[in-house]
Amino acid sequence: MADPIIAAARRVFDGAIDTLRGVVDGMPAAGLNWQAAGDRDSNSIAVHTTHALHATRRLINVAMGQPPGPRDRQAEFSAQVDGPEPLLDLIDEVAGDCRATLDGGTVDWGEVRQLQRRGHPTVEMSAAFALIHAVEHLRGHADEASLTRHVWLARS
Repeated sequence: MADPIIAAARRVFDGAIDTLRGVVDGMPAAGLNWQAAGDRDSNSIAVHTTHALHATRRLINVAMGQPPGPRDRQAEFSAQVDGPEPLLDLIDEVAGDCRATLDGGTVDWGEVRQLQRRGHPTVEMSAAFALIHAVEHLRGHADEASLTRHVWLARS
């Protein structure tokens, strides 16, 4: 029988991935790079998508006891695209990686994991917290990206 924690996380993960694909698909570059509240006060669909995916992969790796992998958080928040294809490719790549990691083993959900962010102290969390945070963070950014798309389309 499959791990019910992983199964539940996969359900939230898959829903968020579907949302991101729907947000990105068919949007022009201008809409994907647009910031609803201006340069400093909001993130574009490109930024929400890029950041959420990289953070999710990192947290799922941590939850599953894998190395977190490289990440350039600053670059995530300056992401710009020339159309939907690069983001759709990133969605597919990261979703595949995350699904493979989730399908790759068993976990003691109470086991303590450590996560280091550049310039910040190491954070300790349970494997369960890392997984829950991964999918709720992804879901939140997918919803923000969806709202940004709605506002962009309403103003056109």
